[in-house]
Amino acid sequence: MSDLFERVVSQQDALKKLLAKLPGFKGYFIRQDRRAADKLLRETIADKYQAQWQRLSSIQRDLVSGGHLDVLDDIEIGAIRMRQFIDRVKTAAYGYAGLFDAVKVKEEELEKVYQYDLTLLEMADEIASAVDNLEASIGSDGVPAAIRNVNQKAQDSLDAFNQRAELLKFGQ
Repeated sequence: MSDLFERVVSQQDALKKLLAKLPGFKGYFIRQDRRAADKLLRETIADKYQAQWQRLSSIQRDLVSGGHLDVLDDIEIGAIRMRQFIDRVKTAAYGYAGLFDAVKVKEEELEKVYQYDLTLLEMADEIASAVDNLEASIGSDGVPAAIRNVNQKAQDSLDAFNQRAELLKFGQ
């Protein structure tokens, strides 16, 4: 997360850097930079999951073409969970709330929010691995287990996101 924050801060224009040196403005800009970094992180997470959802959709089309209709319902469970996850991440509250936002996030809670975000990013790699495994197992007896793995990884992602949402809603 700090890399994203540093990237946003380093791209500030000269006027913004000047105003940041004035009393009272620095804290405002830091909060705005955190929100921009958090937005960038959220888009990155959603994009990674979107790529895996597209791969899973492609696998489904291949299975339909091959006449393997018996596993489509099971694969659809994982696809729906991934789609739910993507939609929730895209519309998630940012890690730092502005002055007039309904959800306020305290500074000490930010670290926990960022830890959840890091977990979600790491879970994208786990989803990719599960989809790789499913793709490799097509035509073998391992397809049902590979589908269960994809479905479980998608559910784990949803669960982690829901825990993040609870932290933002209620704090811990």
